[in-house]
Amino acid sequence: MTTVDRVVVAVLLGIPLLLSLAFIWIPALTTVLLSFTRWNGVGGLHAKACDPALPSILNNGCVNGVQNYHQAATNYPQFWPAVQHNFIWLGVFVAIATPLGMLFAVLLDRNIRGSRMYQSALFLPVMLSLALIGIIWEFVYSQDYGLINTVIGRDGGSDAIDWLGDPDLNLWAVLLEATWRQAGYVMILYLAGLKAVDPTLREAALIDGANGRQTFWRVIFPVMRPINIVIMVITVIESLRAFDLVYITNKGINGLELLSVLVTSNIVGETQRVGFGSALGVVLLLISLVPISVFLHQTFRREEKQ
Repeated sequence: MTTVDRVVVAVLLGIPLLLSLAFIWIPALTTVLLSFTRWNGVGGLHAKACDPALPSILNNGCVNGVQNYHQAATNYPQFWPAVQHNFIWLGVFVAIATPLGMLFAVLLDRNIRGSRMYQSALFLPVMLSLALIGIIWEFVYSQDYGLINTVIGRDGGSDAIDWLGDPDLNLWAVLLEATWRQAGYVMILYLAGLKAVDPTLREAALIDGANGRQTFWRVIFPVMRPINIVIMVITVIESLRAFDLVYITNKGINGLELLSVLVTSNIVGETQRVGFGSALGVVLLLISLVPISVFLHQTFRREEKQ
């Protein structure tokens, strides 16, 4: 390898590495460090421990150990509802959005008439911005002029259902919006996986007398294990980083609390508790890493046994 080749390789490897360090690893490690401090984003940080006898403003930038985590778990009313809502979001994505997207992919893979049109229609929500999706569904859910209340005859009256304002309904209403988008995303991934499956596998299953359902679950689905891994990881990440739709709806309050919204409201909100918001971000990171790590470990271990 010549000197020029070494320089080219160093540049091609070094630039992505530096970008990864600058935008992913350094901010992540900094967030972990800030989670052990009491800092409001103004002024410098110092290494001395916080003095509980002093007012908070005089303790800015000091190290307070795990107090942020303790406060979140014991003295922050929005924390546990946000954790619960994040797990509900994950459960809906895993149990509804992902199977629905897979069903769409299987149907479209059969090359039914108008499949391209259906594919474009189902994938359209993925191409739209989340802000626009929120606006579209506002016309569906609106208490005064929404499509649902109009259809059921409750638009504009005192008995009109406030789909986005009722804490017992708004989470499920927003989850329907998110599922509408996520199903199209999963559909495209599964459709790409189905197109890549060797056709001879289907022919062999047909010769052996397997029907369509048996062919898919016993032959096609196991072959798409790499796609399944990617989709599961994406599903976990998308569900736990959910932010836009709930923030557009009511800024993540009144029944729509999520960890991502709490992180934002504490770091860039009126209170600007950067240390406390960073602790919430670390909790969100740990929650997302646990299911992904367990799933990948189990998957790769099964592959090694085979």
